[in-house]
Amino acid sequence: LAGLEYASVNLIVAVLIWGMVFPMMVNVDFASLRHIGDRPKGLVITLVVNWLVKPFTMVFLGILFFEIIFVDFIAPADAQQYIAGLILLGAAPCTAMVFVWSQLTRGDPTYTLVQVSLNDIIMVFAFAPIVALLLGVTDIVIPWQTLLLSVGLYVVIPLIAGAITRQQLMRHAMRGESGDAAITRFTDRIKPLSVFALLATVILLFGFQGHVILDRPVLIALIAVPLLLQSYGIFAVAYGAAYLWRVPFNVAAPCALIGTSNFFELAVAVAISLFGLNSGAALTTVVGVLVEVPVMLSLVAFANRTRNLFPTE
Repeated sequence: LAGLEYASVNLIVAVLIWGMVFPMMVNVDFASLRHIGDRPKGLVITLVVNWLVKPFTMVFLGILFFEIIFVDFIAPADAQQYIAGLILLGAAPCTAMVFVWSQLTRGDPTYTLVQVSLNDIIMVFAFAPIVALLLGVTDIVIPWQTLLLSVGLYVVIPLIAGAITRQQLMRHAMRGESGDAAITRFTDRIKPLSVFALLATVILLFGFQGHVILDRPVLIALIAVPLLLQSYGIFAVAYGAAYLWRVPFNVAAPCALIGTSNFFELAVAVAISLFGLNSGAALTTVVGVLVEVPVMLSLVAFANRTRNLFPTE
């Protein structure tokens, strides 16, 4: 399976990532951007944190732990791979699961849709340059062609396909059915595809990385440390800024949670494309998948317990 590649892109992984990403891209409504001025404070916070803070704190934590604090436990070549995986996780905000986290905190659905749509547009243009910049800082050789191809395959094409599908669903909605209802019915039907693709990807990665996970649990714990600090730290920055700026809770919660959560599907795909299925970078993205859900659920619970500290609308 590892050898089924074209232009450094693993074909099996490509199909699985498309299966994960396409259903979420159908939910992205670019028409919602007309509401971009309705919640400016939340958007300012999420854009600053996602693109000007988060990628750089992630690489800082990676260098701090893998090149300084954990230097006696990890070989330099392995450390570079783990830092690369962290960079890929930190360079793109969540696209799909943020809808779940927003719903669990009773966040404003229109605002959530606007911030996801806006971040996805920025991701098309900013992900590759940010990754290249940060990998370059850590002296990792950057195969630009593969990096740009990955962004095209896993962001641009699914985004365009999702937009076309959304348009067709609204145009051909059944009699008496609204366009939004047609989209919901379609996404509900294909949601199992996304879940299956995610599980299949994790199983595939475990097939190549399982021996490391089982034989070296201490290493997995070491990789998890900067990921945990990053997640809780970024949430504290965004949520704290929303509190100080008196942002209503139904905007504050989703604006903080989108940056805390990662677009791990993209990180996994790019890690495999750039470094291979057996790489330390791919292993790091797997650890990112493992820690994300419990971390996010803990932050959702914290947000719900502190909602009374924020203004309401």
